[in-house]
Amino acid sequence: MTEEFRHIVRISGTDLDGSKKIGYGLSKIRGIDVSLAQALVKVVGLDPEMQIGRLSEGDVSKLEEAIRNPADLGVPAWMLNRQKDLESGRDSHVVGSDLTLRVKMDVEFMKSIQSWKGTRHSLGLKVRGQRTKTSGRTGRVIGVAKKAVAAAAAAARAEKGEAKKE
Repeated sequence: MTEEFRHIVRISGTDLDGSKKIGYGLSKIRGIDVSLAQALVKVVGLDPEMQIGRLSEGDVSKLEEAIRNPADLGVPAWMLNRQKDLESGRDSHVVGSDLTLRVKMDVEFMKSIQSWKGTRHSLGLKVRGQRTKTSGRTGRVIGVAKKAVAAAAAAARAEKGEAKKE
């Protein structure tokens, strides 16, 4: 039924742990969550309890084909990550480095048309309506200095004072 156990299986350009169940292992591919992975396993007709390392080469190729074209195999459109794509107008699913590139292109498009989200992206601010007054203050110094920093500053000032007296 299956070949020998493989500890690392490469599917859609991602190395997956062979000891994981198929559904959870596929979710390690960027762009595939657990629910889509379970749906793909069901559509392809594999045992969801099987480990990825026990898949044959034929099963791996079936999974890769299902990942490339999930809508063609009957996966509902609401599970896909590119619904009504601006360029093609069709529902599709993008994974891996292609997904990263598409997200960057989408952000650049929003910046170029100067939409609200594009403006927020270009300013490095929150995009989806989150608060900015109290949260999201990473990278800025706020208020209180640590005791150790204050003690070191005091020691530095004391040394300067002694150096001036001499």
